[in-house]
Amino acid sequence: MDPVRNPYAPGAGQRPPELAGRDRELRQFEVVLERVARGRPERSMVITGLRGVGKTVLLNAFRSMAIQKLWGTGKIEARPDQSIRRPVASALHMAVRELAPRHRAPDRIEEFLGVLKAFAQAGEEPGTGRGKARAHRWQPGIDVPAARGRADSGDLEIDLTELFVDAASVATDVGAGIALFVDEMQDIPADDVSALCAACHELSQVGGPLIVVGAGLPHLPAVLSASKSYSERLFRYARIDRLDRESADFALMAPAEREHVTFTPEALDALYGAADGYPYFVQAYAKVVWDVAPDTPITADDIKVAAPEAESELAVGFFGSRYDRATPAERDYMRAMAMLGDDPVLTSAVAEELGRKPSSLSPARDGLIKKGLIYSAERGLVAFTVPHFGKFLRSQPA
Repeated sequence: MDPVRNPYAPGAGQRPPELAGRDRELRQFEVVLERVARGRPERSMVITGLRGVGKTVLLNAFRSMAIQKLWGTGKIEARPDQSIRRPVASALHMAVRELAPRHRAPDRIEEFLGVLKAFAQAGEEPGTGRGKARAHRWQPGIDVPAARGRADSGDLEIDLTELFVDAASVATDVGAGIALFVDEMQDIPADDVSALCAACHELSQVGGPLIVVGAGLPHLPAVLSASKSYSERLFRYARIDRLDRESADFALMAPAEREHVTFTPEALDALYGAADGYPYFVQAYAKVVWDVAPDTPITADDIKVAAPEAESELAVGFFGSRYDRATPAERDYMRAMAMLGDDPVLTSAVAEELGRKPSSLSPARDGLIKKGLIYSAERGLVAFTVPHFGKFLRSQPA
């Protein structure tokens, strides 16, 4: 069939042609937006799940919903060992710029931008080390003088709280809200997670119309709980997983039908068996199947022809690119996990599989967690962040 008309989109964070199986989460976020708009108390929101289940796609869908409600929005992607101070400053700058044209007092906007600039410059310059004098060489692109005495103490918890309260006040002036979207939230450094939770806690007490919407791996709730004991009550958590059969079929059929293409029931059976309901895999297999199928309807034989090519692409782009980031010791650790099965495994079992003491494997385990390749499901247990990663590793030569 015509590859130009291929509707499927197996991209990182790329919205699929049909956002299937996420109606419950979309309704939940709609409620959050409406409650905040009406001044009702509401929690910020956190989405968790494995790689490839569509967390970033859903986060972007939430942002589109907020924009449609005329909210100010900004988005950051957290990175290990990088403070969120500057990314948050840039994101809130964007959010307030979206609200500024509707504000009746330009001076209020300039006043906030002065605070925002001071906040952005208050952190340490990368590489200067803790306790060293702050250098103000970095300019955040805000064409007003930096304010003094507000959100500029250098203590992120104090500064972020003051900044969020001021940003929420600007949103209140225009009868709107601000939503800060944080992808890969589990990668925020521990001190910054604590500061973010404290700022959200203050906002929840004063009722300011600013929410944080995060997305991260399954252990994100544990990361938040470790930083502040009250974080369990601070966020509304939504765990997303693979699609059920009906949703997976709909994700395949709806975009195809718009191109006057159909699937036989046997083809849908084969595709669900191959993709296992994971949204990224659904798109990856469907894209290749479309390109190899000679005509409509798409049949089970077309799936058989396409499956090796789809699996080859996944082996390179989805699995291989992650495997290549690991050190030799980390690869040994992951292979041992894979040999023990696809469920979360005991760290002691991994050590036994490798014939090593558990303590000697801590650097490899911690490195894999930091790289986002595995996560600690609970104390003493580890699991892959990527679906079917164990199956991929077992298929590789030793």
